[in-house]
Amino acid sequence: MNEKPFSAASERNREPILAVLREHFAGVRSVLEVGSGTGQHAVHFAAALPHLVWQCSDRAENLAGLRQWLSEAALPNTPAALEFDVNGDVNGDVNGGMNGAWPALEVDAVFSANTLHIMGWSEVQRLFAGLPHLLKAHGLLTIYGPFNRDGRFTSESNARFDADLRRADPKRGIRDIEAVDQLAQAAGLTLIEDREMPANNRCVTWQRQTRV
Repeated sequence: MNEKPFSAASERNREPILAVLREHFAGVRSVLEVGSGTGQHAVHFAAALPHLVWQCSDRAENLAGLRQWLSEAALPNTPAALEFDVNGDVNGDVNGGMNGAWPALEVDAVFSANTLHIMGWSEVQRLFAGLPHLLKAHGLLTIYGPFNRDGRFTSESNARFDADLRRADPKRGIRDIEAVDQLAQAAGLTLIEDREMPANNRCVTWQRQTRV
């Protein structure tokens, strides 16, 4: 078996994020994590919040390492990770996300960390447009990561990070919070908190108000 993947950033930011989730997800019973990565967040949050079911998902190439973390933790509230690519069929996969289509789930909350700047903007748009297929009425969406404000970087380190992202792939880049909020509003979600986090990141939470 390959060595289990490890993200130092996930270790550093997990406690500040957990503090947010303890507040907003106190009444939540089911969460879909989009882009679970190594799985470090999933096992930490699921262990700390045993009242909810934490459903991991990621693209096919990331599933092996993610499944290693889940298998080793062996938590009762982390079902098998699903394959999920936002470019897949939004109508859902009756086989539970096994062919890259959107999983046929309806959850109380969706969580994603450090994904919007990795996705192309068209993929960010596609994610938000598909949220009504995933979220129950009054469901929550929490996104963690760096954001620009009013079209400007909020720190020099974020500007350098954005340049690195775009050198690696021109489709990547830190997103403007105002543009992301417009996508959320179009999907029927209302911003309920935009919390400043360490290392020039933010944790932003929306709530679904109506079925669209």
